[in-house]
Amino acid sequence: MASRQQRKVLRYAAEGDASKLRAYLGRHPQLGVSFSGRKGRSPLHEACRRSGGAAAARLLLRRGADPTSRDAKGNTPLHMAARVALRRGEQADEDLVVPLVKCCPIAMDLLNDDGVTPREILRSRSRHQQDAVTAGEHSTEAGTGSGDGEWYSKLFGECEDEFYQSCGRYEDDYSVPEPEPQTYERWAERLAREYAEKRARARPGVGIAPSVVRQKQRQREQEQRDLRRRLEEEHRLYQERAGREAAAATGGRKQRYEQGCAQVFRRGGGAPAASEGGDRLAYADIPWPHPLGTVEEMVAVIVHGVDRGRTEELRRYLRQQRAVWHPDRFAQRCGERLLEADRQRILDTVTALSQALNKLSETVH
Repeated sequence: MASRQQRKVLRYAAEGDASKLRAYLGRHPQLGVSFSGRKGRSPLHEACRRSGGAAAARLLLRRGADPTSRDAKGNTPLHMAARVALRRGEQADEDLVVPLVKCCPIAMDLLNDDGVTPREILRSRSRHQQDAVTAGEHSTEAGTGSGDGEWYSKLFGECEDEFYQSCGRYEDDYSVPEPEPQTYERWAERLAREYAEKRARARPGVGIAPSVVRQKQRQREQEQRDLRRRLEEEHRLYQERAGREAAAATGGRKQRYEQGCAQVFRRGGGAPAASEGGDRLAYADIPWPHPLGTVEEMVAVIVHGVDRGRTEELRRYLRQQRAVWHPDRFAQRCGERLLEADRQRILDTVTALSQALNKLSETVH
């Protein structure tokens, strides 16, 4: 079950409110965006369910959201975006579908539980438009129209009725189950499947030999295996790239941390200018390893770059860091310079960081 913070992220993504989503993720940097909520949908799924969620979807992609994640029905975010483009037209296609395809082109051919890919959904839109125009021309020429014209008119009327019935419905109520027995997505997929079957029956050579059917089935299975391998390889490269970026960010924090320690803790005083005049030290003036992170993230920055396989070197380095953040030594070194309004908060953080370093030292053998 999603936590309270994750439910907020899901709600902001579903509302398409990119500004609130950006601000909330900025206040909670440790909170990831690749998790599942109601019906197995991730925040990227929720953002792609409406045409106004394009900005939120791009923000989530920049934050590392997985464009190949699946909900309880096997749909990826690109399935959601394709259905929005089916309803809203080219603008939704450009705002939602294009960024997802650029981020992960292979997602265009992923099947959901009903055996439908985003590419087929987008193709059905163009086929519907083209066939509707053709049916209209035939109807004008023939007066009453052909059987296909009547079928397209019926399809258009059913689509229009369903759209106006669902328009304005609040789709993101997390407190009650979805009341409708059949969702719009399943209705659209059913129409696309029926249309494809009708076109297949209209083509010559419907009675295909069983051997040809088996051969095509094996070919499709091989294509699915190749697609799965390519997807796994792309996902591996994505994780490696994300790991390199995280390591680079941690290395930058480690460098700033060492420079800050040299300035604030150097012999003979000389601390940098504090927030409120003189040489007083506010909370932000302390050279924390990770100013906005947790104690565990601070410890990770401190030990970054140290070879953990060399036990003696690691033990010696941790001894030095424990001396830097020992509460008594810190109070002797900086206690008189602490800003009174931030004193207790600074000392509490120093104590927590010292205890975490002590626990890490006990695990080194």
